[in-house]
Amino acid sequence: MIREDRILLNERFIKVFHLLEEKGVVVKNDRNGRGMGDFAEKVLGNRAYGHIIRAYLNTDDKRCIDYRQARIVCREFGVNDSYLLDDMGTPFGFDLPEELPANGLDNQPKGNILFTSVEAFAGTAVDAGSFASEDTSFFSVPGLGGSSLVSFPISGNSMEPIIRDSDLVICREIAGVHEINDNKIYAVKNNGSLWVKYVQRIFNTKNRVSHLKLISANHLEYDPFIEEVNEYTRLYRVVRRISDL
Repeated sequence: MIREDRILLNERFIKVFHLLEEKGVVVKNDRNGRGMGDFAEKVLGNRAYGHIIRAYLNTDDKRCIDYRQARIVCREFGVNDSYLLDDMGTPFGFDLPEELPANGLDNQPKGNILFTSVEAFAGTAVDAGSFASEDTSFFSVPGLGGSSLVSFPISGNSMEPIIRDSDLVICREIAGVHEINDNKIYAVKNNGSLWVKYVQRIFNTKNRVSHLKLISANHLEYDPFIEEVNEYTRLYRVVRRISDL
């Protein structure tokens, strides 16, 4: 008999799969790399196993995705592992409300950007787990709408002169490594550490992104380094920098 936790895991997988379809990441009958066979190859290691994925998606079928496969889904498609594995948060990142009243008053301006007091050192990694323990608040900036926005102050000079010490950066979470544009600035959250760097993708022999090259703007003082992409990797595109006058 299948355990209840596996059944609930599979129900979350079905929801995630349908969201991936809505995003256009998966197209069941596609022949250009986004079809069911391509999905099965990434998750199960064989493109001929599309029928197994279809079985997971069929609520009348007793077959369920397992935790190892679910972790692969998170890694390959940028799914929030806390959501899929533990039913915490949302499928693709921060659990942000669409609208949040300021000071608890409905008639006050609302904010859509999560601010955390955690300092993301541009030259030195910090414990990304601190996000959970720091006080947070919400604010808004003209021209920046939507959800999945997070902001934090920078401490360090490795991204100068592009981003300076004490600047506030606002980032939007992206679905995964497939959305990276090389040589753009991202916040990379990986293995308990957080960096703000220029990013370049590194592909393996199977043409999948296996590592990221992280490059400082202040390249005279800071050398580039390589980070492996895994199920814990989270990526946030830096969309705005706010500096003190």
